[in-house]
Amino acid sequence: MTSPNAVPDRMLTRIGGLLRQAESTDNEHEAEAFLAAAQRLATRSSIDLTVARAHVAGRERRPAPVQRMIPIGAPGKKGLRTYVQLFVAIAAANDVRCDVARTSTQVYAYGFDSDIDTCEALYSSLLVQMVRASDQYIKSGQYRSATVAKVVTEKRWGRQVQRRVQAAVAPVTARLNFQMAFAARIGRRLAEVKAEVEAEVVPESAAAGTGLALRDKEIELTDFYSKTSEARGTWRGPQASAGHSAAARRAGDRAGRAARLGTSPELGAARGQLTGGDGVS
Repeated sequence: MTSPNAVPDRMLTRIGGLLRQAESTDNEHEAEAFLAAAQRLATRSSIDLTVARAHVAGRERRPAPVQRMIPIGAPGKKGLRTYVQLFVAIAAANDVRCDVARTSTQVYAYGFDSDIDTCEALYSSLLVQMVRASDQYIKSGQYRSATVAKVVTEKRWGRQVQRRVQAAVAPVTARLNFQMAFAARIGRRLAEVKAEVEAEVVPESAAAGTGLALRDKEIELTDFYSKTSEARGTWRGPQASAGHSAAARRAGDRAGRAARLGTSPELGAARGQLTGGDGVS
């Protein structure tokens, strides 16, 4: 008989194999299939672990939710809010709640160890893909043919007057719009896979109490979060304050659809003030 506590390592090994396969293929359809398979395994692992938790008895220690700090980047680094958006999108598909530091230098994840491990593995791979794809988009110069609507303030007849003008898209604006769309598409892809797997697994496992175990898990995580989180307010995600670029968002969405998974070096960060009751809006 295998202990439930051994399941995360075995599952993470299988997920890691799928990530490597996704990274090594140049076929976007294969990459999509490997990503979906990785998320399916992660979701199934969570369900299996939840059932195991509901049946742990005797002297075995019952797994409990934890809080973990996830480094995002150093203070002052550009693009941290879109990095956070990517992690939060992944977390939402893996039963993990998040609080975000006001500086966006780190995220505080609340969930079971195996679920947070899955989020970190997916985030490390997808972050590299997002940054690389946005770099390629900027270097291609495609963004230069687009414009953004901006509000400018002018002084006329002794008063301040605002008017809308069309301006050239700055590289930083194009990059921000690209990464926002990329992260949003990844979130939708993973959410769709999670919904499909749960729709398949829960009815099949009704006799094993999967539905009840999932509800128990949600209640336990909600209680843990309300007791542990010190966040104030709600994190509203990155804002394209410099303007909305439809072309950059379309490009980011396409890259998110075809994303392959890879590895990323650890990013350092310092502890900061939290924002966002439940961290996500």
